[in-house]
Amino acid sequence: MANQNAKGIKRIFNAVFFSIAGFKATWSHEEAFRQEVLLFVVTTPVALWLGQTATDKLLLIGSMVLVLVVELLNSAVEAVVDRVGLDHHELSGRAKDIGSAAVMLSLLWAAVTWGVILL
Repeated sequence: MANQNAKGIKRIFNAVFFSIAGFKATWSHEEAFRQEVLLFVVTTPVALWLGQTATDKLLLIGSMVLVLVVELLNSAVEAVVDRVGLDHHELSGRAKDIGSAAVMLSLLWAAVTWGVILL
């Protein structure tokens, strides 16, 4: 548990430590995140090569970062739902479905962004 009284540089150090732990946990437990990281690794050099302006490059790369951010949040929702219970419950299913929809929307947004800029 985080030290709630940490201030200044100690608080920042704690935040970095917990963020790294979050990346590691998501990498270990979420295949979708690993696939999206691979997609990010492949698309970033392509964006730098094909983007004609700094804005193009930022939009292309940023749309892929958005996918990773949404996947991290979706993974957090799934972990909390699974922590509460593995029994089937309508609200648990709904929460997971909504998280999945958010990931899908971010992927669609990335595809539209890439399509508009490159075509």
